[in-house]
Amino acid sequence: MTMRLFRLLAALALGCAGWMAHAAPVAFADLARHEQYKDVKISPDGEYLAATAVVDGQTVLALIHVADMKAMVVRPRQEDDVIDFWWVSPKRVLYTVGMRWGGYDAPLATGELFAVNADGTGADMLYGFRKTGMSTGSHIQKAVAERGYAEFVAAIPDDPDHALIAVSDWDAAGLEGALPTAYRLDVRDGTKTRIVTAPMRRAEFVADHHGRIRFAYGPDAYGNLKVYLRPLDGGDWQRLTEAGGEGRAYPLAFARDDSVAYFACPAGGGFGVCRWDPAKRALEPVWSNPRVEPDGLLHGLADDSVVGVSFTDGRPGLSVFDRNAADVQALIALMQQFPGESVRFVSGTRDGSRAVVRVEADADPGAFYLLDRKTKKLTELFARAAWIKPEQMAGKQPIEVVARDGLKLQGYLSLPPGKEEAKHLPMVVLVHGGPYGERDGWDYDPDVQALATRGYAVLQVNFRGSGGYGYDFERAGWREWGGKMQDDVTDATRWAIAQGIADPDRICIMGASYGGYAALEGAVKEPDLYRCTIGYVGVYDLRLMYTRGDVPQSFAGENYLMRVLGEDMDELARRSPLYNLDRLKAKVMLIVGGRDRRVPPVQGESLHAKLLERGIAHEWLYQPNEAHGFYDEANVAEMYARVVQFLDSNIGTPAATATR
Repeated sequence: MTMRLFRLLAALALGCAGWMAHAAPVAFADLARHEQYKDVKISPDGEYLAATAVVDGQTVLALIHVADMKAMVVRPRQEDDVIDFWWVSPKRVLYTVGMRWGGYDAPLATGELFAVNADGTGADMLYGFRKTGMSTGSHIQKAVAERGYAEFVAAIPDDPDHALIAVSDWDAAGLEGALPTAYRLDVRDGTKTRIVTAPMRRAEFVADHHGRIRFAYGPDAYGNLKVYLRPLDGGDWQRLTEAGGEGRAYPLAFARDDSVAYFACPAGGGFGVCRWDPAKRALEPVWSNPRVEPDGLLHGLADDSVVGVSFTDGRPGLSVFDRNAADVQALIALMQQFPGESVRFVSGTRDGSRAVVRVEADADPGAFYLLDRKTKKLTELFARAAWIKPEQMAGKQPIEVVARDGLKLQGYLSLPPGKEEAKHLPMVVLVHGGPYGERDGWDYDPDVQALATRGYAVLQVNFRGSGGYGYDFERAGWREWGGKMQDDVTDATRWAIAQGIADPDRICIMGASYGGYAALEGAVKEPDLYRCTIGYVGVYDLRLMYTRGDVPQSFAGENYLMRVLGEDMDELARRSPLYNLDRLKAKVMLIVGGRDRRVPPVQGESLHAKLLERGIAHEWLYQPNEAHGFYDEANVAEMYARVVQFLDSNIGTPAATATR
């Protein structure tokens, strides 16, 4: 029995004894903490692990020798955090960093590339705009700063000294985006050899396992998906007519032997994954689902092996190509060991002898394990957030709601721990941002836990426009800000009332970004439904989206706004909370980041000023150094405390307040 299973059984026993009813909720400071371990990947030969870990508030790269678990820590510059990393050979890791600057709720990737040996030696900056001076102890004789953004494309299994990258030149790109160029990068000294330039701006490359760039794809300036094939003889790009277009098929990866490529594709009247045979130039479905798109390919024990498809239809699911395959049998055995949790192979050795396993759930941030195929031994490596106790958290129950026009919607209901059977609870409707392409899922969410562990039911709904349900579902949300997208949220709220879950007199609506817009728009469109509303880095004047923020600064961004918002400024004003405050009855809380470049603070400041002008009392939380979503742990903890205090005073109960 593993320690995690033991803890789960112990928690259930304590719960049966009534312990849960007396347990203090998790502290806001713990919910606000960044995960200790984010990703773990094993080297191709299985001798080392690499992990992104938080040390003294900074995300670093930890390099661990498996035999003795001794670790070396690679720290980026003080203002940076390691964002992602890749094993490019058994002894060399490539990684990229992010800077903590305005616009987003996490460090923004700089497009610089660094490399380090598995034992911590040979650290060098290989590409980037801050590359100056001599690199100590490296092969680089003359460092040259390069104004561009580099992305990792793929390792080359048979060439440990090189990797494939894509570079977008800033000076050539301007605001419209670049034509990315693929290079073969020498991971020892940063030397680049040009391979090919993409046939369209902002394209993504897909390579095979022989180091050859085979596909480029992406949306054009008008949102049309295009896919291009590069012949093996190195000829000109060819438009792949069987992909892209209205079918929205696009490449995911090549099979390990490069015989076929896998595509996300339409299939079976719904969504699927197809095999694409280069000889036949045709897409053949291998998996389909009538309701949801694939989350991605399901990997086996060996690096880059594909054994099936993962998807989320309410809860995370998987479908395998061959149930009798050894890798699949190993995965099934692990799933039986961790019932009710999501179990996936996330990294493997070249020969599949060892693999990193990630186990997580709705109430559990999860942990990483090392599986030894020969000995069948499973060793716990790192808990992502060891201070979070799953038995204290709220679970997420998948729900289905039928909108007023018959459209079926999925979502989640989180009930306070110990009150899973309670009725007529105070409820917060939590609306996700985006809105297009984003979705709520069955995962551990500290925002949800901050509310549910304080006695509030939390309702989330994937309204039309959300991702994961196909292009038509997403497009159904275009130009529906304040329209059908908002009605979907309203219909889900009324569903919770009809089910006896929510007390109709104690409902608040809250969200961030688009969700902040929906929170305030819901309060003015349905003034008798919500007792309070909380807008977090939200949009309150739709017309301003054409002139302020980073979206309208490019032709593609302007086209996006025209597609999803429309150009009728009078109509946008009618759907903007700022101009409809005569209908407002709910109590208001506004949360704004002073360095927000996506939704500039003028959005929140304008609503704040208008409320003051009308003499409408409201809560105001402004953090000058935060951006599009708070990142600093202390600021997030304060926000949770202020939000719950606001909820308690408007829809809470004495009991809920007492447990805070």
